[in-house]
Amino acid sequence: MTTEQKTQIFTLRAQGYGYTSIAKAVELKKDTVKSFCRRNGVAGIRAVKQVDQQNRCPQCGKVLIQAEKKKPRRFCSDQCRQAWWNAHPEMVKQKAVYSYVCSTCGKPFTAYGNSRRKYCSHQCYVQARFQGGAVS
Repeated sequence: MTTEQKTQIFTLRAQGYGYTSIAKAVELKKDTVKSFCRRNGVAGIRAVKQVDQQNRCPQCGKVLIQAEKKKPRRFCSDQCRQAWWNAHPEMVKQKAVYSYVCSTCGKPFTAYGNSRRKYCSHQCYVQARFQGGAVS
């Protein structure tokens, strides 16, 4: 690799070009360009989006770095994600909430995610299944 190619790689990488584009421009293999960039600390510039002030973890406020062509991250870690959702249960979009009347006691109840529920509690189920007797 000549010094002219090296300076051209630095220039193109700083402008945001990818390894494949640079390899075609300097007539080298993509892997050669990639390893050169990694050795010289110019790797990953194109893959990282610009960080803005709105792109922070809602739980801890840590700045999130988003990668291109991937789903945007909302939380910095699983611990932050779980803590935030546990603190904000009203934000959950529950689409599968069903309303029923218990077939044993006759009380109305709601169930999330189960469209074939019959009883409001385990106690009502046992009473209906075993006619109020003790389980053997």
